[in-house]
Amino acid sequence: MEVRDSRRLTGANLLWERPGAVIDVEMEDARRPALIEAWSEEVRLRLDAVGWGSEGLRVRSFEGGASLAISAPLDALYAATEVNESAWRAAVARLDGEEPEELDVEVARLRAEIEEEGNPALLALRAAALERGLPFLSDDDHVSVGLGVGSRTWPARELPEPVEVDWGELASVPTAMITGTNGKTTTVRLLSAIVEAAGLVPGVTSTDRLRVGGDVLEAGDWSGPGGARRVLRDRRTQIGLLETARGGMMRRGLALERCDVSAVLNVGADHLGEWGVGTLEGLAEGKFIVTRVAGTVVLNADDEVVAARGRELDQEVVWFSLEPEGALIREHLAAGGRAALLKEGRLELRRGAEVRELLAADQIPCALGGAALYNVANALAAAAIAERLGIDLDAIRAGLAAFESTPERNPGRLNRFERGGVQVLVDFAHNPHGMQALLEMAARLPAERRLVLLGQAGDRDDDSVREMVRVTWAARPDMIVVKELTEHMRGREPGEMPALIEAELRAEGCPPERFVHCTSELDAVRWALEWGRPGDLLLLLVHDVRDEVLRLLEAPDG
Repeated sequence: MEVRDSRRLTGANLLWERPGAVIDVEMEDARRPALIEAWSEEVRLRLDAVGWGSEGLRVRSFEGGASLAISAPLDALYAATEVNESAWRAAVARLDGEEPEELDVEVARLRAEIEEEGNPALLALRAAALERGLPFLSDDDHVSVGLGVGSRTWPARELPEPVEVDWGELASVPTAMITGTNGKTTTVRLLSAIVEAAGLVPGVTSTDRLRVGGDVLEAGDWSGPGGARRVLRDRRTQIGLLETARGGMMRRGLALERCDVSAVLNVGADHLGEWGVGTLEGLAEGKFIVTRVAGTVVLNADDEVVAARGRELDQEVVWFSLEPEGALIREHLAAGGRAALLKEGRLELRRGAEVRELLAADQIPCALGGAALYNVANALAAAAIAERLGIDLDAIRAGLAAFESTPERNPGRLNRFERGGVQVLVDFAHNPHGMQALLEMAARLPAERRLVLLGQAGDRDDDSVREMVRVTWAARPDMIVVKELTEHMRGREPGEMPALIEAELRAEGCPPERFVHCTSELDAVRWALEWGRPGDLLLLLVHDVRDEVLRLLEAPDG
């Protein structure tokens, strides 16, 4: 039995919509019922004793453990973790026959923690904002009301009284949250191009940069709630486009209590086993957190897991699909619903029997003439989101047609190069779901021979690595370059991951002359470029040194 993590929950999360604190505990399944019962009793004692009698508790069990959460006032979340940990220690002591910490002493300590952290001005300002229907964002350092051009931000310990706020200058801006296993970053960037074509300034979060209009605020992974708050507090932002990754939702929850549109692009096997999520259904539950706060939800009708869960939602759903004659789409349109569809090579928006054409798939540069069907799907999702955000069709068409998947606009996502007759594609595919889509696209492109660069980060479990290998070998590339991801070892020993990949290749019947091993990603890229000859197609899956690889490929004599 071991506590794996204890943390604050600042917004809507896997367990519920309330802020609070959670402990992730590893425990034997046989001990779980007794431990949960004892923890629940100890938590209730402490919540009542510190004056939090209206707060609740929630348990999420999973194989080998459980997540134990309490709700708490937004201005005392650090103290809430102390309350939760105190209850857990007492529960364990009870069941182990040991003497727990004296309750009166513990309660006095916890009350002092709550008093020290408390910020009544924050709670008053939040109540006043919600009463007026305005968004409210808070973190350790800042508090804001309104969004983007309609926002105002103050230091967390220097907040005004509600009567001192000029409420007339505060407002919201349209916001969208986009999640899924693959395609999030490209979809957000397609949306950004559409918003810019409409003459508006987007505030954009993604896994590799934070941007407002043409200004990159900071590079790095900003797909969590911290990135969302940062662009939504920027007074230049007129529309918020928020890539919302699984990790931030699972660890902290959402930054926003409400958004206009949320989208779930797909659910594939990736990061299984993290945060107590070991199944596709569990992953879907985590990704669908974004739907709880949205007015309209955009969903992929072609993804079985997404479609099954999406049928259960009670808000407006806009489906997107490459298969316009599917039963789900037919039923939805017959009931007057909305959809974004690919029909005979053209993208269109429908509402019931009404059809509004957008453009042909081969007019979208990142779709590579329609061969990259997953980017056609991303374009459909972007069009559906943009339309529900109030963007007109001309801007949607212009944005989709203008967006090129270049290193400048979409670094590391289907960037295409031609080097002496060798076609090179650089992409970020990093799980079986994304690899399958990429290889299907590559099969539609003409090539004499095909090469795939293959590697995995050390935090992927062995089964998912083997599945990635099987998906790759099923496409029968002429050469596979197995690389060591030296920047993403994540607990693995040097050589361990390549050995696992090569063992699975041999088990699948890949001849030894069809794969090689390179000790770094850059060395693997250089080997692949030496191997290529005119007419070949090189699929370079790049994760460690993307910028160095892009510079190498862009250099005239690289």
